[in-house]
Amino acid sequence: MRRFAMKALFTALNLSRAERTRIDWDRRILVFSTAVTIGLIALYIFGKSTARW
Repeated sequence: MRRFAMKALFTALNLSRAERTRIDWDRRILVFSTAVTIGLIALYIFGKSTARW
C-alpha cells in the first residue's frame, strides 16, 4: 500500500511540471476517475455506517 501511495504522489506531482508543455489527458483522466471512485466508496461506507441508506 505504501508503494501505491508513493506512485500516486509522484503522479500528482508530475502533472504540474513546468517543462511539460503538452497536456497528458490520459493521466489526468486516470487520476480524476480514481479520485471519484475512492470518493464514492467512502460515501457508500459512510452511508452504511450511519444506516441512512
